[in-house]
Amino acid sequence: MSNKISETLTFECETGNYHTFCPISCVAWLYQKIEDSFFLVVGTKTCGYFLQNALGVMIFAEPRYAMAESEEGDISAQLNDYEELKRLCLQIKKDRNPSVIIWIGTCTTEIIKMDLEGMAPKLENELSIPIIVARANGLDYASTQGEDTVLAAMAHRCPEQILLIERKKVIQDSNIQNLFSFLSLEKKEETANKSKNFEKLKKNPPLVLFGSLPSTVASQLSSESKRQSIQVSGWLPAQRYTDLPSLGDQVYVCGVNPFLSRTATTLMRRRKCKLIGAPFPIGPDGTRAWIEKICSVFGIKTEGLEKREEQIWENLKDYLDLVRGKSVFFMGDNLLEISLARFLIRCGMIVYEIGIPYLDKRYQAAELLFSQNTCKNMSIPMPRIVEKPDNYNQIQRMRELKPDLAITGMAHANPLEARGINTKWSVEFTFAQIHGFTNARDVLELVTRPLRRNNNLENLGWSNLTKKETKNKI
Repeated sequence: MSNKISETLTFECETGNYHTFCPISCVAWLYQKIEDSFFLVVGTKTCGYFLQNALGVMIFAEPRYAMAESEEGDISAQLNDYEELKRLCLQIKKDRNPSVIIWIGTCTTEIIKMDLEGMAPKLENELSIPIIVARANGLDYASTQGEDTVLAAMAHRCPEQILLIERKKVIQDSNIQNLFSFLSLEKKEETANKSKNFEKLKKNPPLVLFGSLPSTVASQLSSESKRQSIQVSGWLPAQRYTDLPSLGDQVYVCGVNPFLSRTATTLMRRRKCKLIGAPFPIGPDGTRAWIEKICSVFGIKTEGLEKREEQIWENLKDYLDLVRGKSVFFMGDNLLEISLARFLIRCGMIVYEIGIPYLDKRYQAAELLFSQNTCKNMSIPMPRIVEKPDNYNQIQRMRELKPDLAITGMAHANPLEARGINTKWSVEFTFAQIHGFTNARDVLELVTRPLRRNNNLENLGWSNLTKKETKNKI
């Protein structure tokens, strides 16, 4: 490696296959987050088997999702789709009475051109229950984008900020005092209150955060924002569908996950919200940068944020000693790769390559710039970013580089382990609590588990024997 530090981003595209889970797996965490919802996946038996295997561990929790299986009659258009879906939704309403039913379209509904969007409004009127259509099918790039599709569809159902529009009209009146003289005392008080509220909103504009996080993590991020005098007015999705946040042209929105580009676009273009482009709150460095960006947009000077970050780094010392100088290779799976790589670089790890199924450079612009600055501060080259990587080529590169750890999809973990490469499933980062200051330890717990296991094996004197046996087998 040359002594000259590469400060420019290197993007490559290998046009390999998308080796990721089907996006309908988003049901696993979304039905738990939106407590008054019910998810109906419309697809074939294959989709049902996938959900059964992926989410089977949750069967005793009586999950709020079901499968509407398409038969041969559906595919050959011999059955009435509307009547079948109506029968299922009536049963769901009777058994569960949810506040919203979310239809998840699959590849089959795309191929046979099932008109879910046309049927949903008609059935919604008949049943008097909201029905949202989200086509979270396998044509997407990554499993996590299922959530992106659902949240983008849900953004259309958020209420309008009508009060804000009224207040804006009041404040734009050039002579409010003259207006007061023609109004009754009651009207005077109402208008004055609207004016005061609008002035207050100009100082503290509404902020909506989007991205599905466990309630405890969402509360932590809201508390961190409150410490800097920023009030979070709502989350998309909310814990209950009936508590969806109000949206409008006076509302600021900020994402917490890198895979929500479709939701961000919908919020900006359709709902006219103002997007705050910030790095994502993963790791102490990312969380601080995320809060700082929001504060800078609102014209607020941060207080005690540096000290807060330093305390977290101090608490991570035992893990940092273990990962410092170790190398990691991201094969690409869930679109969290760039944020995780940036955090691990800040921890002192060497990142050989960041594979990623798909990269929206506009939505992740702030994260990419932050990653560049992190590498510059750590005096190391910026790792190459490979979009849509070819796994065969990646394995050849890993053979040469011999990383200490590969973060990969479940399908490749065992073959890599057999070749003597330590692995960590990327899906574990999808389900783990990795956002905010307090959860940085959980990220390093996952990363260091294979490394600590190897250390324990070495202490037992097993590692050399195992390596010899593996080489003989290969």
